[in-house]
Amino acid sequence: MVVPKPGTHGSGGPTSSTGTTSSSGGASSSGSGTSSSSTDVPDSAAAVCSASLPPGYAHCNAHVRTDSNVRGHAPAQPGTVRARPDVLGNSGAYDPSYLQSAYNDPAYNPSSTAGAGQIVAIVDAYDDPTVGSDLAYFRTYFNLPPCPAANSLTAPISAGPGCTFYKVNQSGQLGSYPPADSGWAQEISLDVDMVSAMCPNCTIVLVEANDNSMANLGQSVNEAVTLGARVVSNSYGSSEYTSENADSNAYFTHSGVAVVASSGDNGYGVEFPAASPSVTAVGGTTLTQNGNTGTRSASESAWSGAGSGCSAVETKPAWQHDSGCARRTVADVSAVANPSTGVWVYDQGWYVFGGTSVASPIIGSMFALGGTVTSGTAPQSWPYGNSGALNDVTSGSNGSCSVSYLCHGVTGYDGPTGLGTPKGISAFTGVAGPVTLAPAPPTGLTPAPGNNKVGLTWSAPAPSATNGPASSYVVLRGSAPGRETTIATGVTTTSYTDTRASDGSTYYYAVEAANSAGTSGFSTEVKASPVGTPGSPSSLTAAAGSPGVALSWKVGKYATTTYIIYRGTKSGTYSSVSTVTTNCRTSAGSTCIFADTTTTAGTGYYYRVAAVNSVGKSSQSNQAGPVKAN
Repeated sequence: MVVPKPGTHGSGGPTSSTGTTSSSGGASSSGSGTSSSSTDVPDSAAAVCSASLPPGYAHCNAHVRTDSNVRGHAPAQPGTVRARPDVLGNSGAYDPSYLQSAYNDPAYNPSSTAGAGQIVAIVDAYDDPTVGSDLAYFRTYFNLPPCPAANSLTAPISAGPGCTFYKVNQSGQLGSYPPADSGWAQEISLDVDMVSAMCPNCTIVLVEANDNSMANLGQSVNEAVTLGARVVSNSYGSSEYTSENADSNAYFTHSGVAVVASSGDNGYGVEFPAASPSVTAVGGTTLTQNGNTGTRSASESAWSGAGSGCSAVETKPAWQHDSGCARRTVADVSAVANPSTGVWVYDQGWYVFGGTSVASPIIGSMFALGGTVTSGTAPQSWPYGNSGALNDVTSGSNGSCSVSYLCHGVTGYDGPTGLGTPKGISAFTGVAGPVTLAPAPPTGLTPAPGNNKVGLTWSAPAPSATNGPASSYVVLRGSAPGRETTIATGVTTTSYTDTRASDGSTYYYAVEAANSAGTSGFSTEVKASPVGTPGSPSSLTAAAGSPGVALSWKVGKYATTTYIIYRGTKSGTYSSVSTVTTNCRTSAGSTCIFADTTTTAGTGYYYRVAAVNSVGKSSQSNQAGPVKAN
């Protein structure tokens, strides 16, 4: 459902003529923590983007309040008498100071420089034509520092000490934008206002995708990273699909970038890209924050609309250890999302929004405020290394499921809220307790057979958003494919020589990378057969050829197709030596034939032959000749 935008500044929320319905995601007055007057109707909310889409196409995860508790109202400006003191927050919803207080945001202090020099990118579909003026109005209204729109761009963007707003298309261009869409425009206003609320000093880069296909949204994520963003927020999702793993790798896996995504607004169930192990999946809560003085005075429970569960496609990341899901579990962390405890947003008028679209840019802003998202890091793992820096949410539910914690708020990790909500920025810095990621498998394993040995070399796996560096290697060997067992551990170089191999036997090898988090999977398997120094060719004969001299000999043990031809015009004396590659079979006892055509007709020649392989050179064969060349 798309809720049209009012046409002028200062107008209220959408009216009942839009056909909105009560939100199935828990946007009801019961349990919301609000204190409504007796004349208020129950809270209701509507999704601003249609969720009836095929896999691979995303809907935004924003819900707008449509009831009279907030419709037609506006928040009080800072320093004025608070309007409607009988309801939650500032006149029925949370403004920046309430949100900063609830999550111990260092930006609450107006003199704080937290977030300066950081870029938070917002990726959404379609165009919001008035986002620049709406953002300016929101920031001015709440006494946030200005965020002027950029009129030029040099990539990568160099963020200054204060906010600058860049609006670009998915190719990174200013001034040329996709078609407008009223639903996605409301999502865009929500996203940029939440970054403004939580990180006023952060530079904001809005990348507008051509449409809501995952291909174009994913390309927009890549463009945001190209432009220099170390944090990319994605407040949208699609039902899971079989090829999403390829999209995860192509678009959402960026080492040293905090890519965050909302978990969905339809209750228990998993959406992509939140399911990507490269992403911080952000669930949702019902938040009751009792003041806006910079101090948390809050209770939270799992919001019934927050997405959660076990991915049907994505593998479990190394830092997740919950036992009820063999694959990737959603979510990782959470923030406010219930529309009944929603947030004020300006989009050609004041609205109250909820949905995990609120939570995603809040968490993205916390990563930016931490200021330590740098190349080679995996920020999606950081909260797992410092869960004590999060508010554990232990109540609430988003549906029914066979594994209770996947759909209920419980002590410790749970699906709807993950590890919890921000208690300041410590869980988003990677400083207090970063999680070590297991390495990826080594690549390029190459065998070099020798005499009763096999040398192995390989390439170290590169660290990525989902894998850490290798500190050592495990070498495995077997006598049949897929039957390898460990023969060496703690190998600290990218080479190893198996000196317990026997000439003439065939072996299969694989290598694993290891660090303190565990071992990788196997490398590609290779086969090798160690060999000794080749046996001497035997039964050498020489006869006049057509032209030259025809040679024939018996192949010795461990022979190859390479031979040294010794030739001379006197017995035992060889005036020339040549190394040749033949078409001979290498099985011992087979006959090898070679034509020496570099002779002079009528001259008599004597010959000897030696075999050459990777180990060395055989002794010479018997002498053949003399024979006159034709």
